[in-house]
Amino acid sequence: MRVTVDVKGDAVHEIDLAELPAAEPSYADLLAELELSPHEVSVLVDGRPVPEDQPVDAEEVTVLRLITGG
Repeated sequence: MRVTVDVKGDAVHEIDLAELPAAEPSYADLLAELELSPHEVSVLVDGRPVPEDQPVDAEEVTVLRLITGG
């Protein structure tokens, strides 16, 4: 399955899950492929956050970078 990952404020990426090393890729595996840390972003499917350890079950994913500061 191919997944479209829209990293808001950056680019849109196409990732083929069959090319990832994990047998059942998770959202964390998608982030690793894009060199993004799960501590710095939030993954959304249909506008709702999903846990990064959940297996990928969507064809379209949105990634929002989290802003920190004081």
